[in-house]
Amino acid sequence: MSDLDFLALHGLAVRKHGGPATVASLIGADEASVAVALEGAVANGYAAGAKGIFMVAPAGQAYLAEQYPVVFADARGDEAFVNSYERFEKVNVDLLNLMTDWQTMPAGGGRVSNDHSDADYDQGIIDRLGSLHERAERVIGKAADAQPRVGRYLERLEEAYDKVLAGDRDYVSGVRVDSYHTVWFELHEDLLRMLGRTRQE
Repeated sequence: MSDLDFLALHGLAVRKHGGPATVASLIGADEASVAVALEGAVANGYAAGAKGIFMVAPAGQAYLAEQYPVVFADARGDEAFVNSYERFEKVNVDLLNLMTDWQTMPAGGGRVSNDHSDADYDQGIIDRLGSLHERAERVIGKAADAQPRVGRYLERLEEAYDKVLAGDRDYVSGVRVDSYHTVWFELHEDLLRMLGRTRQE
């Protein structure tokens, strides 16, 4: 299996399911080449696909689990990269709290779903997202110094944040777009797989 074949399967595992375009965007590769790699994964029994949408098959998950310690041995032994990951986890706690505050709001001593009718409340969350994004840029930038592929996530986070600032609030946490939360979740999953860690939340 070539480096691209592995990365395409890895990207699909991070994404959970998707087509060549979404996987190519995630790993920063050519869409046509990723399409060939995913079809190859299906032929090898590592993925399943229908109507242009793919998922990693159990055999593919087992293959990845076997390969991760080998492929990412340098990352796991890189003190600077591991330290960046530990810093990322601290920012992650604040990001999760921010997303909870975006999706809900205080009411009567409890919390209710945020219908986004209170513009001031929402703007306060977006202001917090701006501060968090500045922290994330430093942390993810350090990680990308050690593992350049991680830099693609920073680009995607910046794209999502720019769209939020332009008024498209779906890009805070929407699940049908590459929202800030969606990209962050994928970055977290990627880091966990690279370092052999498990998600705590």
